[in-house]
Amino acid sequence: MTKRWTWLWIPLLLLTAHAQAAIDIIVTGGTDSARPVAVVPFKWTGSGQPPQALGEIISNDFRNSGMFNPLDPNQQPQRVHTTEELDAKQWRSHQVEAVFGSIEPAGGDQYRIRFELADVLDSNGAKQLVTRSATVPAAQLRQYAHRIADIAFEELTDIKGAFLTRLAYINVQHGTEFPFQLMVSDYDGHNEQLLLRSKEPLMSPAWSPDGRKLAYVSFENKKAEIVVQDIYSQQREVVSSQQGINGAPQWSPDGKQLALVLSRDGQPEIYVLNLANKQFKRVTNNRSIDTEPTWAADGQSLYFVSERGGRPQVYQANLASGDTRRVTFQGDMNLGPRITDDGKGLIVVSRSQGQYRIAHQDLEGGQLRVLTETQLDESPSPAPNGTMIIYSTTYQGRQVLSLVSMDGRFKARLPARKGDVRAPAWSPYLN
Repeated sequence: MTKRWTWLWIPLLLLTAHAQAAIDIIVTGGTDSARPVAVVPFKWTGSGQPPQALGEIISNDFRNSGMFNPLDPNQQPQRVHTTEELDAKQWRSHQVEAVFGSIEPAGGDQYRIRFELADVLDSNGAKQLVTRSATVPAAQLRQYAHRIADIAFEELTDIKGAFLTRLAYINVQHGTEFPFQLMVSDYDGHNEQLLLRSKEPLMSPAWSPDGRKLAYVSFENKKAEIVVQDIYSQQREVVSSQQGINGAPQWSPDGKQLALVLSRDGQPEIYVLNLANKQFKRVTNNRSIDTEPTWAADGQSLYFVSERGGRPQVYQANLASGDTRRVTFQGDMNLGPRITDDGKGLIVVSRSQGQYRIAHQDLEGGQLRVLTETQLDESPSPAPNGTMIIYSTTYQGRQVLSLVSMDGRFKARLPARKGDVRAPAWSPYLN
């Protein structure tokens, strides 16, 4: 049930501590027309300051979704902590949705959190829609704040929240001994983790469907190889070290295969690697360059970029029949295809009049719609819920990450404190 005009409250924690991040989201446009929401400070019953700024985290999650515009806490008409305390008349005049609740010490570095979601436009007054409580270790408070935001976001929009997802990306710090670093972080840049540092280039990280592994291209052995690394155990395996190009790995939806680009037979072509028996299957066989594969949502076909029509455009190859068809026709060229998780949308880097921009095309006959106005955009990766796209772009002479909503309205930038950041990959939903 879509709650397009429902006004809601959700208990949020307004805490003062700030987790550090190597990249931070800076909103650059699109909040003015977003739906208003109020994140009411949670009631803190302990001494001193709460251990984590959970209210700020949840408020930022709403803002970063591109669909909500959080109300300044100083403009909220009440500081309520339960639905019973709510004066619906005061909140209706503000035309906002909101969140509230409480946090208290539970002993042993644990905290008890309770939050509620209420509808204040119900004909009988404020109506509680969701209530949850949990005891959470201090180290997991930030993750639980994202969980609260996920629950509230889904209730308000009928779209699954993606605030508990992660990013993988390459950070390049020029002039250092190990300039190439493979990193993962929360979707908002916090809890950054170094997975690998290298003197030689690292490229094209891609998440496995279970969110446990990354496939990427490494030049550590002075040639291109495709490596699969377990994020948790740190175990690494070279899965492709063919002569020539080994590039652009992408996991199949079932996690059993990798699509990749090899040039072992001459021109770069699309192959599929069976990870169980390490057998390669050639998908394309054309005199032109074929590259940048990505899987259809059903795993039955691959989208890829080919110059077989004269300039790079996106094509689709059926894995069973081998039939190939052209998918994109607008723009001078279209590169870096990615399919949204629902299988309905195609995200590309589209070049027109010398400008490289992120664009979206509905796969059922839709027009290609340019979403960005930044510089030299590349490597788009959609969120698993299909609301946002992260990509690499150029800002003030450096490569940075940027966000754009699927409708192109909301825009944000994630500049790194050091170096260039490139090749972002948005994780699947994580358990």
